[in-house]
Amino acid sequence: MLKGKTAVVTGGSRGIGKAIALKLAQEGADVAVVYAGNEAAAKETCETIESYGVKTKAYRCDVSDDAQTKALVDAVLADFGGIDILVNNAGIVRDGLLLAMKEEDFDAVLDTNLKGAFHMIKHTYRNFMKKRGGRIINIASVSGIVGNPGQANYSAAKAGLIGLTKATAKELAGRNVTCNAIAPGFIETDMTAGLADKAKEAAVSAIPLKRMGRPEDVAELAAFLAGDGAGYLTGEVIKVDGGLCM
Repeated sequence: MLKGKTAVVTGGSRGIGKAIALKLAQEGADVAVVYAGNEAAAKETCETIESYGVKTKAYRCDVSDDAQTKALVDAVLADFGGIDILVNNAGIVRDGLLLAMKEEDFDAVLDTNLKGAFHMIKHTYRNFMKKRGGRIINIASVSGIVGNPGQANYSAAKAGLIGLTKATAKELAGRNVTCNAIAPGFIETDMTAGLADKAKEAAVSAIPLKRMGRPEDVAELAAFLAGDGAGYLTGEVIKVDGGLCM
């Protein structure tokens, strides 16, 4: 149970982030939901969280912006009194073959998916140091482990996030703060909904479990990593991919 804990979930209004926010709330945590632009979705997520009898609030923030991220963390600390769990889930895609990829599309993906996590960890660092405890969970991807054609930017960002996870784990271990990464495979979200039917069929055929994952599959692991039972687990990258990259 996470009663008495405060969690911050970036990209928490939809997809995997929403599933994680709801699961942490079901486990008793108060949840700060961070979103980039869809205020209606964030509000709906908060309404569901409130039904679990915990505190919640939505915050708009572009995590690629250092100043906005600092202001966000300051606001959450003021509103909730502290942060115990940080879930870096915010992410975007700008897919395309490397040869034709625009520099701004490469930069945008790294700025949100990798630098955004850096900003969040940087600005919550002192909070975790003072608390002498906490959980940081980064949502990476199997693309950051094995690479994916047409996703040079996304794969590079997620691979970087894995490196950031390990460095953070080593820096904060002495303060009883763990940092782990979850690497989802093909999960049924808005991101994968745009795939052509043939691409989906090809993806599913390559998965030993013969199905795409659900956001809840990732949320279950995130809740475990956020809890007391994962206190001796840090610097790990755990795949949730139906056996795709075993």
